[in-house]
Amino acid sequence: MTALALETRGLARRFGGLIAADNVSLRLEQGARHALIGPNGAGKTTLVNLLTGALKPSSGAVLLGGMDVTSLASHQRVRRGLARTFQINQLFGDLTPAESLCLAVGERLDHGRRWFAAAGRESVVIGEAERLIARFGLEDVMDQKTRTLAYGKQRLLEIALALASRPRVLLLDEPAAGVPDGERADILAALAALPADVTIMLIEHDMDLVFSFAKRISVLVAGRLLMEGEPHEVAADARVREVYLGKSGE
Repeated sequence: MTALALETRGLARRFGGLIAADNVSLRLEQGARHALIGPNGAGKTTLVNLLTGALKPSSGAVLLGGMDVTSLASHQRVRRGLARTFQINQLFGDLTPAESLCLAVGERLDHGRRWFAAAGRESVVIGEAERLIARFGLEDVMDQKTRTLAYGKQRLLEIALALASRPRVLLLDEPAAGVPDGERADILAALAALPADVTIMLIEHDMDLVFSFAKRISVLVAGRLLMEGEPHEVAADARVREVYLGKSGE
């Protein structure tokens, strides 16, 4: 049996009378390519916030590599191998991609408080940042202010920054959201090239991206898991076509 990289057990979150996550149980095997889909308001981002520690659950548990991390803060979960991106980029606009990646690598190596000095002295920081820049096709913009970059490049930088933490599990919250059609191929290529040993859960509305990337899909509706299966099973399910994909299944 393949070991589980990420698991939730009866995860729930209530905001007064509103149930945003309702007894959600997920199991992601190591190296999984998993997608979480659902209509607007289904609770997808709430679930990601519960997984990462940005929100505390009302009940249930989150396990990372078999370890219960439910009580741990977000930064502690990052240290244990759980990273994420956001629907809206969380980037330093006045830093360049090279500077941002040196900061992220240096933080992982406990150089956070002296990162400029470390980046100037230590080849390991610079070398890893350069490899990430090359992996995500950021060479031509590596020395430009991040706020000046095309939006697709900013999305690629955010994924690169998440990967800089050397995660075992990576949660991608709508990485293609807002990216122009002409730049979406770069996002697809970047996702396809992510390390095979990193477990990935993709939260996304773009069904072309979802069905080209995911080996397994969970469908969330009103905070509850409606179904889970392989892409062809999800596409054929009448309930999914009704509530999300459209009655025609297109």
